[in-house]
Parts: sequence; structure tokens; C-alpha cells
Amino acid sequence: MAVKKALILGALTLTTVMGPCGGEDIVADHVGTYGTNVYQTYGDAGQFTYEFDGDELFYVDLEKRETVWRLPEFSNFTKFETQSALRNIVVTKRNLDILIKSSNFTPAANKIPEVTVFPKASVTLGIPNTLICLVDHIFPPVVNITWFHNGRSVAEGVAETTFYPKSDHSFLKFSYLTFLPSADDFYDCRVEHWGLEEPVLQHWEPETPTPMSELTETVVCALGLAVGLVGIVVGSILIIRGLHLGGVSRRGRTT
Repeated sequence: MAVKKALILGALTLTTVMGPCGGEDIVADHVGTYGTNVYQTYGDAGQFTYEFDGDELFYVDLEKRETVWRLPEFSNFTKFETQSALRNIVVTKRNLDILIKSSNFTPAANKIPEVTVFPKASVTLGIPNTLICLVDHIFPPVVNITWFHNGRSVAEGVAETTFYPKSDHSFLKFSYLTFLPSADDFYDCRVEHWGLEEPVLQHWEPETPTPMSELTETVVCALGLAVGLVGIVVGSILIIRGLHLGGVSRRGRTT
């Protein structure tokens, strides 16, 4: 990734908070963010998204000029006119040009992103699963995410989300890789960003139980056998003692 500076603007965001009415402080039950527009000078890139409770409902593919729903089923209940998103992006670009000039072309400060890799579900060898690479605290929202399988770059089975805006004005992004867990395989998620001096490589491999050595197995078996023998001896003593006490008691009553 070539190291360049970028200026960014997120604007024209409408937030709806739904909660109980009253004079006390409002505690929101749900939060909807409608029409978050992001535009930046690097690559003349922009983004338009709708969210509800922090989950993306849809985004507008600005190149194809179409609405992309996070879940295809959402499109069965409502529609969205992409032209309104395109108009908002144009307005955001104009505002960004004005701010660039008023700030004397001062570049945005880069943040250092954090990278975490984890599986979608509990890992069972031989059962298909999905690896998730979470990149958090991204600013500006320009990042390269690459998957590696046993040291080799992987393109098949890879999917990414858009940039999710956060309350601190940074972003997060998810990258997914479908895979078949194997004890001999390992995976890496490489992240490149302007806030990093060098790419971050987050490693992941399935955790498999460590097989016991022959000595350990022998010791465990010996301990189990010893405990069993002690139980037999103690049980036999208790039985004999009980029989003896029972005989003495009967002789006393006869006398």
C-alpha cells in the first residue's frame, strides 16, 4: 500500500433514538442511523450506509449504483432509491473541498488499528467454519486486508463488509474467510494501513488437545489401578468388620 495522506469527511447523518418518554434522562432501546455519508480525497472514494442498533441494513454501491442489502431478505420489505444517496455524496464532496481549503490542506491524523482473528463457531476438525478478521479503530477508512493459508495468499471464500462508523469517528471492518479446519493448517490475516509502520500479521490455528505421552498414560493407569485396589481392600475390611460385629451382637442376646 502506497503511503499517502487523506482528508476525510463524514456528514449528513440522521440518528433516530427510540426509548420511553419521560422527563428523566433518556435511555435508548434502539438507535437507527440513516444516511451516513463518507467521502475522502484518496481515490475519490465514498460510502453511504443505513444502520440499526449498530448493524448495517444496507449500503449503496456507488460504482454499480445499486443498493446492497446486508441480508437479501430485507429487500422484500422495503426499497431505497439510490439516486438520493448519490446526491448526498455529491454534496459531501463539495463540503469536503471547502473544508480542505479552509484547513490549509492539513492532512487527517492516522490512527493505529487493532486486529483480532477468531472463528465464527466452535471449531471442530473437518466441519466447515468461518474465520473472522476484525479490524478496529480505523482512521482514515482506507485499509488492505489479506488472508493467508499456510503462508499462501487466499482469494477464494473471502468476503468483506463496508466500513462501520463508530461514536469516536473511527471505523471498524470485518473480513471473512470460509475454511475447513485441519490440525495441520494455519491462517494469517494481514492488515495494511497508514497508521502502521509495517503490516500487522495476526496468526490463528485450531487448538487441538495435546496427546498424552506413553509415560503419562502409564502413570494414569497405575494410579487408577491403585485407587481401585485400595477401594477393594477398604470395602472388604468394612464388610468383615460388619459381619464380626453382627456375630458378637447375636451371641450377647443368646447369653
